[in-house]
Amino acid sequence: MALLIRKATAADAPQILAFIHALAEYEKAPDAVEATVADLVREGFGPTPRFHCLLAESDDQPAGYALYFHTYSTWTGHPGLHLEDLFVLPEFRGKGVGKALIAAVAARARAEDCRRLEWAVLDWNQPAIDFYRSLGGEFLDEWRTVRLTGPALETLATRQTAEEKQ
Repeated sequence: MALLIRKATAADAPQILAFIHALAEYEKAPDAVEATVADLVREGFGPTPRFHCLLAESDDQPAGYALYFHTYSTWTGHPGLHLEDLFVLPEFRGKGVGKALIAAVAARARAEDCRRLEWAVLDWNQPAIDFYRSLGGEFLDEWRTVRLTGPALETLATRQTAEEKQ
């Protein structure tokens, strides 16, 4: 098995979106994906990319991807990377593809003087939890993810805008 990890280009956006849909299916949320190819091209491959993506190819076949973006830690005073997605197609699992992808993201973090590489994992995804533990991943159980979307985000943003006008 010849494995290649490479930086994605705008031409890869359809494949990235296919991986995103496959990940959503695996995570039991097949209807949750709203992103389009145009969104990925605009946000990832324009003049100011909001994310970066690495693709894994095994014998010239798409095998998986890692999508990440920069963060900043006020505690360390240095940037970090957030791994938004790490996904390997079922037929390529257990062959080192996921490890190669996350190692490539870690190498990017080190090259950019990032002090953290962080990501989230669903609490029921025991294979991923075991994999991350095998890499030395530290689980921050005392931290909870908080998210505002849809109407709650709009309500809060509208409230802030109204207060700014006063």
